[in-house]
Amino acid sequence: MTAEELSEQDLAVLAVERTGWPGPGAKERAIRERLGITPTRYYQLLNALLDDPRALEHDPVTINRLRRVRDQRRERR
Repeated sequence: MTAEELSEQDLAVLAVERTGWPGPGAKERAIRERLGITPTRYYQLLNALLDDPRALEHDPVTINRLRRVRDQRRERR
């Protein structure tokens, strides 16, 4: 894997985040089943990806959407 490539786990995290979820609990269940990690770890990885230029290049729509959400939450604090 070169420095410019995202890991398989990073790509899987982005794929989960692109999916629409029908209700609470479904996403967390999918995180555990598909990725084999806890939701807490998932969100740690996802937050790191938001600042990773490789993630932005790979999936600009998802990353920009999540950055907007993060920025809005920060403004409300």
